[in-house]
Amino acid sequence: MTKVVHAISATMIWAAVLLLAAPSTEAQSPQSLSLTAPSAAKKAHRLILQVNTNDQATMNLALNNATNVEQYYKGIGEKVEIEVVTFGPGLHMLREDTSPVKERIKTIAEKMPSISFKACGNTKENMTKVEEKEIPIIAQATVVKSGVVRVMELQEQGWSYLRP
Repeated sequence: MTKVVHAISATMIWAAVLLLAAPSTEAQSPQSLSLTAPSAAKKAHRLILQVNTNDQATMNLALNNATNVEQYYKGIGEKVEIEVVTFGPGLHMLREDTSPVKERIKTIAEKMPSISFKACGNTKENMTKVEEKEIPIIAQATVVKSGVVRVMELQEQGWSYLRP
């Protein structure tokens, strides 16, 4: 009888070990998955905001979107990169001489380095020809060859796109 009890006990122990080691077939909730995910596996968030209109309300909306997204991810401890890309009439947003939002951009650039500003070089060149003067760009912006190509290439790299 003792041998039978030991055999049953050993079998039960092995069964318990196998059950504990076996992968669960039950679905796990998203909450339990995120709690067990290592912090290094957090996704990098990247957003393009396109401005192609000379409209102050649209420019301010783009800046609101950028700052709200930056604050959201900062609040949950995740990194984000945001590029505001301007071209066509939207270049006025980044022009030193015509931008209605240049002071706001200066403040944002100082406080939120994850937000950057790109000016279309093709548009700048065309405006220079039409206006017969050099087009000054604000110090917080970087000129890229083509704003449209910049948007396209960032999308090809997996960036999210928004046109306010």
